[in-house]
Amino acid sequence: MSSPRTYYGSTVAIITPMHDDDSVDYPALEGLIDFHVDAGTTAIVSVGTTGESATVAVPEHIHVIEHTINYAAGRIPVIAGTGANSTSEAIELTREAKRIGADACLLVTPYYNKPTQEGLYQHHKLIAESVDIAQLLYNVPGRTAVNMSVDTAVRLSAVDNIIGIKDATGDLSVIKELVARCPKDFLLLTGDDATAIEFILLGGHGGISVSANVVPAELQRAYLLAMAGKADEARALNDTISVLHDHLFLESNPIPVKWALHKMGKCGEGIRLPLTVLSEEYQVILGKDLQTLNLL
Repeated sequence: MSSPRTYYGSTVAIITPMHDDDSVDYPALEGLIDFHVDAGTTAIVSVGTTGESATVAVPEHIHVIEHTINYAAGRIPVIAGTGANSTSEAIELTREAKRIGADACLLVTPYYNKPTQEGLYQHHKLIAESVDIAQLLYNVPGRTAVNMSVDTAVRLSAVDNIIGIKDATGDLSVIKELVARCPKDFLLLTGDDATAIEFILLGGHGGISVSANVVPAELQRAYLLAMAGKADEARALNDTISVLHDHLFLESNPIPVKWALHKMGKCGEGIRLPLTVLSEEYQVILGKDLQTLNLL
């Protein structure tokens, strides 16, 4: 089973590139995988929120993960996004991810049905007990309408194959509590690019990032500097790319990041309804960012 240390640093929440007809663009996906291997990205999260997990059918979901694993060929760890608001579906996806060789799974808190804290605990505990693979909790209340409390995260940190959490609250008081209360080997990753450096300086181990799709090498360097306690250097480097942490969320993720990668020549414009291509007014803003950063 994957060690938590395997995932220290910058992990990319990779997009799922698509053609204009909504089909997955597998050659573009392969190019993105090579891009991250060359950049030194820690790991890839396949078919998470940024990978449009909400709009892919289960067979396609598994196929994209499997293609990522097979093409990566051990050059970079692959974490499968296998969360669902149905516990049985999450178990099915997690079992399939294990079968096809994923290194770990990332499981978002059940969205829409708004479970209690006890429901969150029982949901994640049952998945972990049902599938023997390293698992990461994923708390993103801004998208799921439910917030996993620190108490619940601490309870789940005692489950053997739950190795860590991706916290996307952007609330730095949460990381302070997690550092103080979770086991020392429990992986603490941020899912909020804007506060990532401060999260790491407070004791976090890295992050699962949207911005890493665009500037993977720069973000990895910033994260590693922060983990080494070189706060001034980490902040200075992060400041050079911080505009992306804001402007990649001008519209709902992954709308802006898919457009940015399209402009960089790494994929087409394809994105699935109900998401649409980035609005022209925001294309102007993000396009200027890409020019300033010499990414075009």
